[in-house]
Amino acid sequence: MGGAERTARKRRQQQLAGKTDGGKVVAAARRGGGDGKRIAAIVGVVVVVLAVVIGGLVWTNASKNATEGQAIEPATTQVDLPERRDGAVVVLGDENAPVTIDVYADFLCPVCASFEHQYGPQLKDKVASGQVQVRQHMLPMLMERSDPPGYSLDSANAALLAADEGKFVEFHDSLFAQQPEEGKRGYDKDQLIQLGRDLGITGEAFADGVRSGKYDGLLEQEMQRVSNDTSLHRDFGGGNVGFGTPTVVANGKIVDLGDTAWLDKVAPAS
Repeated sequence: MGGAERTARKRRQQQLAGKTDGGKVVAAARRGGGDGKRIAAIVGVVVVVLAVVIGGLVWTNASKNATEGQAIEPATTQVDLPERRDGAVVVLGDENAPVTIDVYADFLCPVCASFEHQYGPQLKDKVASGQVQVRQHMLPMLMERSDPPGYSLDSANAALLAADEGKFVEFHDSLFAQQPEEGKRGYDKDQLIQLGRDLGITGEAFADGVRSGKYDGLLEQEMQRVSNDTSLHRDFGGGNVGFGTPTVVANGKIVDLGDTAWLDKVAPAS
């Protein structure tokens, strides 16, 4: 092989190597571009996930605190019922009525709200007609089921103070009509005081009693008494026997609320 031929072959080898190296560089660049796209995609997914999580937290907190700053709309009643407070119980109607119904409830209990919506108007009519006397036991049973805890006690205390002012029925109906969700924020003491004012309670005794928890001790004693009263216990199945809300007692006997005609059976229309 002559020198000229060897020189030409060497030149061809260098050119081929250059092309191969260039291919490697291009492939590497392409691979690098793919990694960049994957990184960008991953970052985008993380950002979206974070946005969803943060949005969920904001929505959850807003839902949890739905009652914050909310005015409780005052309820109106079509009948004027005699009412008086007897310790931790509010008595509605004529003490000489032939039928006495005791209603045990909690302002945070959703089943209690359903009971009031379904039977409240009928009970008022029978109280107004003199057929029935109703004894309302508002209990702090779900103390730990609001966030922060304590709404059951604060609302029950405020209701007793409203009864002292002759405004129990309206106060009671207002709280059940706009019941906070169990597990979330209830109404604070200032909101309860404002509801009283909106219902026409102008004296400072009501506001002072709400702030100080005037009847808290009385209500806690009543809760303990009721819990220990085996005549109020029911079998909830699965070996669970005890007291629960709502519990309705007519002339000393627990009512089966599964029977929608229970009230007409207890106090037939005259």
